[in-house]
Amino acid sequence: MSFTLFPSTRLALALESLAGLSVGDALGAQYFVPGNHPSDLLRARVPAAPWEWTDDTEQACCLVTALGDGDFDRDGFAETLARRFDAYRGYGPGAVVMLREIREGLPWPIAAASAFDGQGSCGNGAAMRAAPLGAWHADSLAHAAAQGARAAEVTHAHAEGIAGGVAVSVAAAVAAAGRLDGRRPEPAQLLLATAAHTPAGSVHDGLIEAAGITGGQEEAAHRLGNGARALAQDTVAYALWAAARYLDDYPAAVAACVIAGGDVDTTAAIAGGVVSAYTGVEGIPAAWLAAREPLPGWLPVTGGG
Repeated sequence: MSFTLFPSTRLALALESLAGLSVGDALGAQYFVPGNHPSDLLRARVPAAPWEWTDDTEQACCLVTALGDGDFDRDGFAETLARRFDAYRGYGPGAVVMLREIREGLPWPIAAASAFDGQGSCGNGAAMRAAPLGAWHADSLAHAAAQGARAAEVTHAHAEGIAGGVAVSVAAAVAAAGRLDGRRPEPAQLLLATAAHTPAGSVHDGLIEAAGITGGQEEAAHRLGNGARALAQDTVAYALWAAARYLDDYPAAVAACVIAGGDVDTTAAIAGGVVSAYTGVEGIPAAWLAAREPLPGWLPVTGGG
């Protein structure tokens, strides 16, 4: 990597990733509504606006407010998550309990460690919000991995939940670095670079398997999972396969997630955040961006909308 990032550039990269994440999340969520058919997306037909975003976007907005110089501000992030979360945005029951505990004064390390009978969460929360952090650290995959772990640990004490956040952070950093370098990373290159910075375990192994898949979406979803189990082990590898495969084609990446079924708002959020780190907001169809519900007013800057 042969570039220097100034704070304004880091923020611009993070906000463009947030735009892609939020549009993917909001569009994906429409396919939980009866009458909206995923196959329509292959014919460029999308649901009627507005598209409301879910907890994926709300948490990502909280994350962006915590970005800054030095180590990721975990205490500030935990406080913002607890203060801003809206349980009606699709949060899982475990997340609602945890965030309410933090809001009521329980230190986040205790709340995160006590989740799921002391096992910690290995769900998708850390992964689905992570792409803007990776884009912020486009100049260092090692920093993206380290800070991705710090951000994940606020709510996820399970090793796989943390690995999911790390993997998405690194993938977004690879994508943004490719944009800045003017070189699109090949799909296997992106996935293997991500795996190289992801802790050992099921998420890591899924990335290695994803790098070797030469078939299409059906094969990838069958082998990697589509998020139906709402676990990082079942979600992250496929979402990043879609992002790597369609890194220069935002609509195709999101469509690959929607058609695969499962946790489509989350897979589309992950893939969308990584792809827009590479394409910028220009890669997102303007009509899709306009259809997405505006980002929350408490976000100081909204970049791509």
